[in-house]
Order: sequence, then C-alpha cells, then structure tokens
Amino acid sequence: MCPTASSPSAGQSVVPDVRQSPPPIVRGEPVEVADGVYVIPDGRVELVPNVGIVVGERAALVIDTGMGPRNGAHVLEQARLLAGDRRLYLTVTHFHPEHGFGAQSFQGAATIVYNAAQRAELRRKGAAYLDMFKGLSPAVAAELQDVTLVDPDLVYDGEAELDLGGRTAILRTAGPAHTASDQIVLVDDRVLFGGDLFETRIFPITPYLPPHDVDVDGTRWIDVLDRLIALSPEVVVPGHGEVTDASLLHDVRDYLAYVRAEAAGLRASGASEDETAAAIDQAARARWTTWERPEWIGFAARAFFHEAAS
Repeated sequence: MCPTASSPSAGQSVVPDVRQSPPPIVRGEPVEVADGVYVIPDGRVELVPNVGIVVGERAALVIDTGMGPRNGAHVLEQARLLAGDRRLYLTVTHFHPEHGFGAQSFQGAATIVYNAAQRAELRRKGAAYLDMFKGLSPAVAAELQDVTLVDPDLVYDGEAELDLGGRTAILRTAGPAHTASDQIVLVDDRVLFGGDLFETRIFPITPYLPPHDVDVDGTRWIDVLDRLIALSPEVVVPGHGEVTDASLLHDVRDYLAYVRAEAAGLRASGASEDETAAAIDQAARARWTTWERPEWIGFAARAFFHEAAS
C-alpha cells in the first residue's frame, strides 16, 4: 500500500481511503501452511501484511514485521514462541512501511538481512514514506509515531541462502517491479513469499506516484511473475490476502499483461493518459468483479501508458 500523490491529475484514481479502516495491527497467532512454515494472516485488514515465520532446527527466519514498533514487537514475540532460543533472522519483502517499519523491534534480537537495493531504497525514500503514511489516518500515525528506520546487519547482492537447519530459505532480489527492490523468499523450493508482487483478490498495488515515486516497472513485473510461475511453488503467500497456490501468480500476471496491452493500444490510437486510465478502469472492473481495491487500476494504466512511450 502507498499513499496518494498530492493533487492527482484530472481523472486519476486515488488510493484507498483507510480513515475508516480498522487499525493496522497484526493480530492472532501463526498458522502452519507447510512443514515448519507459519503465517500470521492479515485478516484482509488494510495496511496489515501476511507475516511469515520459518522455523528450522537451528534458526528461524521472520518475513515482514507489520507497521511500527508495536506490530514488530508482536511479531517478535510470536517468532520467539515458535523458535525458542534458536537464532533469529529477519528480512522484509520490500521497504514499504506496513512490511518493514517494525524492524527496530528486532534490533539486537535478530540478524536483519536485506538486499543491497532494499537498503538503498529505504535510505532514499524511507523518511518521505514515513511522513506520507502518517497522513493516511490517525490510526496509522499512531503506529508510526515512534518509528526509527533500521539498516540491515547483512546485505547481499542477487541471492542469498539461509540454512536454518533442515530447512533452506532462498532470498532473491526480484525488483524493480512493484518497487525498485522487491525480494522473494523461497522455502525448500515449495513455499513462496513475494510481498506485494501479488495479492489475493486485490488489484495489484501499482505505486506510480509522479513526481514522488515512479520506480514501479510493470513490464519487468510481468517478467518476474513468469519466472516465479516457472518455480511451480506449492504454497504461495501473498503480501495481502489469503494464502493460496500458484494459480495466483497466473491471475496477477494475466491482469498486468492485459493492462499493458490495453494501455499500449490506446496510446497508439491517440488516447490521452486520462482517457486511457478511464477506459481501462471501466473494463477491468467489469472483468475482475471479485477483486478489491479497484482504485489501483488507474495507477497501473498510467504506469503502462508511460512505459509504452519508451
């Protein structure tokens, strides 16, 4: 999830209004989705991610923290209950506040691992995103009140392998796609965590927010999904929404490919950016009737409209 750009142009969608949403608090206990792999479900609450905990014989890995120190502390507590005195690692799927701005609760308790692009993007954009998210609602501001941005203890380029003891987690740089630095986590070649590269029954969050942030790369996002489909994961953990299987990857890929093709065709026919966004918004709402947060359709259309010019 990302905040809206200020003063969107005529016809531009605005991001979901979260002022009436429940507080963005990670709740509940972990649910085992595969051997030794647990998820604290998001409950489809806005600005709450699915949080992963992977437990091996010698160590455990936490994937995403929730927003702010209170959520981070809850996730750490749940990880400790599962892992006991095993060594803890923490990684995040990308730098956005609801996924990684609880990391300070893990300082001294876990080894924090990011890819190099994540660290760079956090340093470049983190403070601005913190300020913007605080403006989304009082409940969000309350969770972010005491946030400090945390650098990783370990940084990798490309790919890193964590041997947790009888269980292996591969951390792999996937961005630029949803962000400039997306990361996937593949556990035992069976369970895939991908953050906001995919969500269940939610239109893909496409943070094309000029002039604030234009790093989303829709075409490469499609390429990333093609590579993830080739992995044939048995269990797919989205950034938001229910845990599912590899069919989700196909669904999101097909949607993005549809928007890309429509945006390119409309631009070639002489349609303006606003006309393109409006046409695709109407058609996609009619085609994907069970998906939530259609406010993101226009952002995807605009991103692909500009990609078509290059």
